[in-house]
Amino acid sequence: MRSEWTDARRIVVKIGSSLLVDSAAGALRREWLSALCEDIADLRAQGKEVIVVSSGAIALGRNVLKLPKGPLKLEDSQAAAAVGQIDLAHAYEDAFRARGLVAAQVLVTLGDTEERRRYLNARSTITTLLKLGAVPVVNENDTVATNEIRYGDNDRLAARVASMMSADCLVLLSDVEGFFTAPPGSSSDARRLDEVPEITPEIEAMAGDVGSELSRGGMVTKIEAAKIAVQAGTDMVIASGKVMNPLRALATTGVCTWFLARSDPTTARKRWIGGTLEPRGAVVVDSGAAAALGSGKSLLPAGVTRIEGHFERGDAVVIRNGEGVEIGRGLTAYGHAEAEALIGRKSSEIAAILGYLGRPELIHRDDMTLHRKGQ
Repeated sequence: MRSEWTDARRIVVKIGSSLLVDSAAGALRREWLSALCEDIADLRAQGKEVIVVSSGAIALGRNVLKLPKGPLKLEDSQAAAAVGQIDLAHAYEDAFRARGLVAAQVLVTLGDTEERRRYLNARSTITTLLKLGAVPVVNENDTVATNEIRYGDNDRLAARVASMMSADCLVLLSDVEGFFTAPPGSSSDARRLDEVPEITPEIEAMAGDVGSELSRGGMVTKIEAAKIAVQAGTDMVIASGKVMNPLRALATTGVCTWFLARSDPTTARKRWIGGTLEPRGAVVVDSGAAAALGSGKSLLPAGVTRIEGHFERGDAVVIRNGEGVEIGRGLTAYGHAEAEALIGRKSSEIAAILGYLGRPELIHRDDMTLHRKGQ
């Protein structure tokens, strides 16, 4: 077993339609799904957190609605998703419940991982589900997504979720057993690569669009997913899902392709917050709060002395000490008006001040980077 697998504490597993749904019968492969959930239960027993990104709703729904084969109009896809999602959710619920686990359905759109206010909400919800012991099952909200805003494939959706959740490992279960130098079957010289340490133009040129009838993805989208994942500090692996207990097979056989990240998720996320996002304002803190931040604490409203600028929830802001020196940056849980109302107040007073029970931190430590070694 590779350390990228054994050391991973948070894993995202993406499952495609072609694995979940029998293309001839249009029915769910329940025995395969049961075996997969058995693998996930084993990982949970090892203390790992698992998030599932699942396709299959449209493939299931189109069969129930007796829609024709081939590409569907947008409204037909949305109708199929609305019907199929019910069956898919029940199937996951039953399979996980049989193993003593709770399944949680999470439907997302592109904006949920691109717009920072919604990004914080989605991240917080999934984090809470993991803390409570549930297995989040994520899918693109095909019922309301449009051609202009939809991901178009769940490989990239899975990579966005892995990035958002600071996952250690992203598993793309595919109908092929890894990344090949040429599409399998297209050339006698095609060979599987065990490891891709860097996505070069040569690697991109090797990818071919080999998506099946029920799958919108192909190897091209898997390379795009790998770019997103490794930039976020997440190792990604492509492995065959055409076997029973595919995660167990991944761990024991090693037949797969690993795309390696150059840094860990925490480092990559803090680099993104500190160096990529443009700050929209500033938060000035007292000496006690500055010391608390330096010891790894979150920023509470009680330690804030002044708010500068006009920012909204989820925006990046500069954190300054009483001398005006920038000591860090972070994503704020409140807009400037609410933050001003909370200056110097205890977290227990938030509900009375704002009229709703908001988050106790103005900036959570996971959404913060400090200009200090080790932070």
